[in-house]
Parts: sequence; structure tokens; C-alpha cells
Amino acid sequence: MSRISKVVTVTTLMRMKSNGEKIVAVTAYDYPFARLVEDGGIHIILVGDSLGMVVQGRTSTLPVTMEEMIYHTRLVARGAEHAMVVGDMPFMSYQASMPEAVYNAGRFLKEGGAAAVKLEGGAAVCDRIRAMTEAGIPVQAHIGLTPQSVHQMGGFKVQRNEERLLADALEVEAAGAFSVVLEGIPAPIAAKITAQLKIPTIGIGAGPHCDGQVLVLHDMLGLNDRHQPKFVKQYARLGEQAREALRQYADDVQNGTFPGPEHCY
Repeated sequence: MSRISKVVTVTTLMRMKSNGEKIVAVTAYDYPFARLVEDGGIHIILVGDSLGMVVQGRTSTLPVTMEEMIYHTRLVARGAEHAMVVGDMPFMSYQASMPEAVYNAGRFLKEGGAAAVKLEGGAAVCDRIRAMTEAGIPVQAHIGLTPQSVHQMGGFKVQRNEERLLADALEVEAAGAFSVVLEGIPAPIAAKITAQLKIPTIGIGAGPHCDGQVLVLHDMLGLNDRHQPKFVKQYARLGEQAREALRQYADDVQNGTFPGPEHCY
């Protein structure tokens, strides 16, 4: 896939769905990886609250704060010239009150440099989605397996209630969401949702029939040594390569071969 030459917008994504072109999304959390993702021709960079697990080493996304999300979004936005940067609203940044939800969403654009925000939930958060879009903030919805509700769901479980999932998808679309992430949903259900929506669906563990796909960067590059979900495809083993490089560096320093004459002034 070649590097994208034009800025990806909400209009771009709608056109891609209409034309049957697949949307490619991935997470990133800092400037160096944002540059790599940009060069890889990715359409959407999601600054996910997954950073709590893959960057901070926590067991869930729940402890991640707004300040941390704004900081990481700002880093990614500096490295993204054409990809759409979407800031993930962390737990309790939009649930408590409507004014707080709109204010926090606005911070992602104003302070973080994002082009849009993402928030988890279906019908229950449609009033938030509507208020944000009315304030000029593009919103990506997220239904199915929603990690911020891990305790309520009893763990990271596939969601199979087709009637509720379709209703949630239609309601977030009606509330003004420009796209919706479908996570942990059986492929046949995700296909039905995708066919009925006018807005693009972005799948993660939701089969091949979604309008696009998203993966966590550290999972796909082999940088995460924790358990990998079934839906992850590992495209590289950078963790192994980094460990070997560090071992070689340590050996060179200890045996006196680094720095050599070519590294000295």
C-alpha cells in the first residue's frame, strides 16, 4: 500500500465505503510510530486507551486519564500528516455529565490535535454523540466488546446479541457518528450491521465483511508479550529483534568492541 497523499477526512471514509474500498486503521501512541504508520499508508490512527495495557503495563484500560490521552494524542498528531487521528475518550471522561463529555471531547481537538474522538457504548451514549457532533466534533462510536465495561461484561467476551447490536449500531448512526468500531462480534452479525449502515464499520475481531479493520500496533508488530486475542495477526516480531539487538550491544560494550575507531571523534 502506497503512502497516502491527501488528508483523510470523514468525507474520505464515506466515499471509501460507497466505493467498496477497505479502510485501514491501527493504533499508535507516540511520534516515531506515528511516522512509521503514516509511511505505511494507513488511513486512520487511533490513539487508543489501549495504551494503558500496551504502553503502561496495566491489566485494563480503566486507569488511563484524560491528561495521558491528550499527551499521547499530541505526540501522534505531530507525526501524522495525512492519516486521520482519532483520540480515544478514556473511562469516566464522558459518562458523568453531558457538559463534561463535550468539553473533554473538545480537548482532543483543541489540545491534542486530533480530527475526531471515539467513545464506547451504543444507545446509552447517543445523547453524548449527538451533543458532540452538534458542537462540531466528529465522533466514532464503538459497540460490541467494549473494554471499559470489562467488569460489567464479566471479562473480555464475544458479544452475540444480534438484535441489541444492530439496534445500537443504528442508533449511534442516527445520533451522528461518522463511523463505528465493531469489536468482538461474530462475523455474520458484523456483516449484517455493515450492510444496514450508511456509515463505515471498522472491525476488530468482527470478521472480514466490515468496511475496514483496526489492530493494536504492539500486537501486530510483536511488541506485546502478553496473551494475544484470536483476531490478531502478527506481521512482525520486533520484540525478538529488539532483544537480540540489545544483547549484541551489551556484548560489544562488555568485550570492548564498541565503540570502535569509526565511532570516535
